[in-house]
Amino acid sequence: MAPARAADEHDDFEPGDVRPSWISLRDRPAELVTLKERDGWLTLRARGGSLDEPDVILLGRRQQHLAFRARTLVAPAEGRGGLAVFLDERHHYSVEAGPEGRIQVITRIGSLRSVAAELTLPVAPLVLTVRTGPAPEPQDSRSGPDSLVFGVETADGTETELASLDGRYLSTEVAGGFTGRVIGLYTAAGTVHFDWFEYTPVSGEAAR
Repeated sequence: MAPARAADEHDDFEPGDVRPSWISLRDRPAELVTLKERDGWLTLRARGGSLDEPDVILLGRRQQHLAFRARTLVAPAEGRGGLAVFLDERHHYSVEAGPEGRIQVITRIGSLRSVAAELTLPVAPLVLTVRTGPAPEPQDSRSGPDSLVFGVETADGTETELASLDGRYLSTEVAGGFTGRVIGLYTAAGTVHFDWFEYTPVSGEAAR
């Protein structure tokens, strides 16, 4: 018998309270994280200036499967934010959209922060994506456990892969800690709205 699908794999952010499956860093101020401002949308208001900051506003869910795909529809016209795979403030990857139409894939590994890819698109709601892929070659004792592939989908259905990043740097074996990865929605400047979030487990060859 096929396993039951988790009830929280797709969240349309209907009015009410944020689902219990979502977690936050340290606190969750109601004025900065709300479902009440825009009907059917999650609204996040910035506090920290990036995922490097301990007070960044991030709403996440734990990675519960070895392979997954996550997507979210974001409206960044009033701010800057996006979709992240987060271990801690010193170990995270993200795909970030801004009001000027600039999409960036940002990496933070220890003390190093860099932009891995950049693309400019017309300012409009768009879908940000991340999925797991195979570990980078060569695969040996220093490899793995996977890669993290970030991309963007536009309203016409066009999907663009922006960057494939080594997942080892977001593993507890390399970075330490005990909480594991969190797939998160965040804002680094202004106000960002999210229409929905989807997290889908992937099995077998589909993960590639």
